[in-house]
Amino acid sequence: MMVFWLFLALLTIAASLAVLLPLARRPRTHVPAAAHDLEVYRDQLAEIGRDRQRGLIGEAEAEEARAEIGRRMIKLDAAGTAGGPRASRLVPVVTACAVLGVPLLSWGVYATIGSPDLPAQPLAQRLEKDPRDNTLDELVARAENHIRANPEDGRGWNVLAPIYLRMNRPADAVIAYRNAIRLLGSDPARETGLGEALFAEAGGIVTNEAADAFRRAVAAGGDNNPKARFYLATALAQEGRLEDAVADLTALMGDLPQASPWRGVVGEALARAQAGLDAPVAGGPSRDDVEAAAQMNAADRTAMIETMVANLDQRLRDNPADAEGWRRLVRSYSVLGRKGDARQALERGLKALGPDSEAGQKLRDFAGTLGLGAVE
Repeated sequence: MMVFWLFLALLTIAASLAVLLPLARRPRTHVPAAAHDLEVYRDQLAEIGRDRQRGLIGEAEAEEARAEIGRRMIKLDAAGTAGGPRASRLVPVVTACAVLGVPLLSWGVYATIGSPDLPAQPLAQRLEKDPRDNTLDELVARAENHIRANPEDGRGWNVLAPIYLRMNRPADAVIAYRNAIRLLGSDPARETGLGEALFAEAGGIVTNEAADAFRRAVAAGGDNNPKARFYLATALAQEGRLEDAVADLTALMGDLPQASPWRGVVGEALARAQAGLDAPVAGGPSRDDVEAAAQMNAADRTAMIETMVANLDQRLRDNPADAEGWRRLVRSYSVLGRKGDARQALERGLKALGPDSEAGQKLRDFAGTLGLGAVE
């Protein structure tokens, strides 16, 4: 405790000296402008004397000039004596009292109403408090400590998983959901949570693993899982299967109660998918192409997809007014993990369609669902 007060005193002294030392210095002597003018007049008087000795002016003229300069010197001297500023000695005194008084007053107030005797509280000690007094971060740290000590506690993982997802920690949420499912078993809520965490971890793409989790959730919970059904329809739209996406979203909209908060989200997704159906892209991959790609190994499948995306890119260079084509190109690059190319395609599409047009706005909104930032 003594160390705390000593440290506080040293800080106070250092801060006070930083203010008081400049006040203790002697003020610089101020040379008024009148003194300079007097020197000029004296020089003029000496110059008149020299001109008189050389015979450049007469005696009468010299006397008249001396008289005029003398009058100016007298007037200047009188003005300087009457109007010269005087520095007040009260200002430094008041400043010094304030500098010394504020820390002394603060010490007194802190000693009266503060808690100088309160010991330091490391995280481990704070976590021992009543959970009702913990912050969210402290509660998470408490749960993580418990999980480290009891890694087979399924309930602990089940509690942590949705919290991780809300804290924008999707990778941790994926681990937590997988452990909760392993230890407690599969149920619709855990499978949906796992799929949502995988979706967030992939940057807004419904991966195959995420889609499998959503399918398990729907299989276990029936049609009473709008979130899982919505993500499955989103996966269909991202794959270009817009007819299937529209059918699933229409069925989901029909099953939702009028007061369901999902109606707005589903309605917007349905409108986007329907708009895509109204303007199909010629030359896109057929169902046979998709089935053939499913039989290939990973390298061949990636090469096939890259070729189709390159062909689509070239067609859009020849026909830049194809709004749905730009959406497919942006989605394709995103699925391939080529975020830079996806952003470039988005910029090109907005330029071709017009950034302020309805088609351009739909393209921008669609890119937002894929996790791409806003483009001006």
